Amino acid sequence: MESEFNYTNERNVQIVIALLKAHGIHRVIASPGTTNMTFVVSIENDPWFQIWSSVDERSAAYLACGMAAETGEPVVISCTGATASRNYMPGLTEAYYRKLPVLAITSTRGNYQVGHLIDQQIDRRNLPNDIAMESVTIPMVKDKEDERFCEIEANKAILALKLNGGGPAHINLYTRYSQDFNVTEIPHVNAIFRHTVFDQKLPDIPRNGKIVIFVGAHAHFSERLTAAVDKFCATYDSVVLCDHTSGYRGKYEVHYQLVCGQQQWHSPLANANLCIHIGEVSGNQFNVHAAHTWRVSPDGALRDTFGNLRRVFMMPEEEFFERYAKDNTCHTELLEAMTAEIKTIEDNISELPFSNIWIAQQMHNKLPKDCELHLGIYHSLRSWNFFKLPAGIQTQCNVGGFGIDGGMSTMIGASFAHPEKLFIGVFGDLAFFYDLNVIGNRHVGNNVRILLINNGKGNEFRNYNHPCYFLGEEADKYVAAAGHYGNMSRKLVKDYATDLGYEYLVAGNKHEFNAVIDRFLTPEITDKPILLEVFTQTEDESKALELILNIISDPKLAFKNTIKQTAKNILGKKGYEIARKIAHR
Repeated sequence: MESEFNYTNERNVQIVIALLKAHGIHRVIASPGTTNMTFVVSIENDPWFQIWSSVDERSAAYLACGMAAETGEPVVISCTGATASRNYMPGLTEAYYRKLPVLAITSTRGNYQVGHLIDQQIDRRNLPNDIAMESVTIPMVKDKEDERFCEIEANKAILALKLNGGGPAHINLYTRYSQDFNVTEIPHVNAIFRHTVFDQKLPDIPRNGKIVIFVGAHAHFSERLTAAVDKFCATYDSVVLCDHTSGYRGKYEVHYQLVCGQQQWHSPLANANLCIHIGEVSGNQFNVHAAHTWRVSPDGALRDTFGNLRRVFMMPEEEFFERYAKDNTCHTELLEAMTAEIKTIEDNISELPFSNIWIAQQMHNKLPKDCELHLGIYHSLRSWNFFKLPAGIQTQCNVGGFGIDGGMSTMIGASFAHPEKLFIGVFGDLAFFYDLNVIGNRHVGNNVRILLINNGKGNEFRNYNHPCYFLGEEADKYVAAAGHYGNMSRKLVKDYATDLGYEYLVAGNKHEFNAVIDRFLTPEITDKPILLEVFTQTEDESKALELILNIISDPKLAFKNTIKQTAKNILGKKGYEIARKIAHR
């Protein structure tokens, strides 16, 4: 007789079940209980799964060890709340030291009940070091963001079963005891697969659309890696999308932020089928739209930066690109099209106000040969990312933690290692004063140049497209922290810098800037470090950003974005999101 029960309507449980199937896992040892009901009942009528029952959880874990050792394949163990999971520990310890792929799925009502004297609710948040290679929590799903989180976490635990030789893993699975088992087919779930340098055959590169390489912050590329990437691009008509922290300076380098940042126009070249993602955190705010992403990194970690991760290649980047590149092909069509598109947009940049972006526009192609450029976050980095730098210029920015602290110290620390090379830093006033003490360090050399953009506040919070923009001048009180550090004093930094032995330069408009910039960028190491303080205004900074992000206009898109921005300004970000959700019901 056919069962009336199908799959639970608890989406988080559906995700775990679908991913078990996608990863080829079908053996389950289930222990009795209520909390794991939605999981067990859902799989017991799915012919994919083979299920055994074990009342004793301690025995269940050892049964899984024996089965995993015999078959070489993962085995799932499922238990309820209370002390059930505690009895898994001896068997999981055995699995850990024998590298056996046992996946413990412990069901729970949720961590919010831990510590409140509620029956059968124990704390599983901290596990012993030697019972699981990976431990994750799969909460209830309320929206798409929750769904994406559950997918990543479940994939992470399942992939850990075979990582670094294999071993046990743990999923703490939330439930609300749903009695609805009417779901006949589980909706689509995104499985992620990991490949290693030991794989004899890697998956084929999809050829039904554009392929791009996206590089976040990255150490300077070696000659071997550059050659491998260039050969890959030549094979697949690909390009390397960079920001100034990416480290790549090869033939296929493309700085595409100026194009992708356009708010009233979307380039068809900005759509790709596959994105190869290398490097770490990126300072690039404006990205291409790819159907799916392959992550390449020796750490093999699941980094779903773009929300569409499908494969992870746990191997050196050189190995990946060399294995996929082919000889006797040399495509440059996409590179030429993107380069031409960037040139067209650059030629249409209107006159910008005196601002971070205008300064970057004037300076980017005048930097001394082989100098090293350090940029502060947020606005300074973004401003310079709109413009490509000359060959030979290395760039650094503290995008790892992405905080305003320590930018100048990082640059000056680097300058200690290479006193023969010029180091130029561009920092906003909050970042500058936050790290002020370092410019008084007695080891600072004459190879240091600091450009301070002083607008008397965290101007990022006053830019036209920032979530706090609707606050207007009200933001200056606490959000943008205006008025500190002399409130744009014309004497404070001058006196401090000159007393410390710096050559001090100043500019408050375009004319004054043009009068001093050649001195600031002189290629010779001077007899003193140089500090150039530039005073800009809030309105000019915001207007410059608005102009550069709206160079090309699509009337339909422009109208839509105008309505959206007006609503955000009136309602604020939170109010706008509430209104948008109501409108789509």
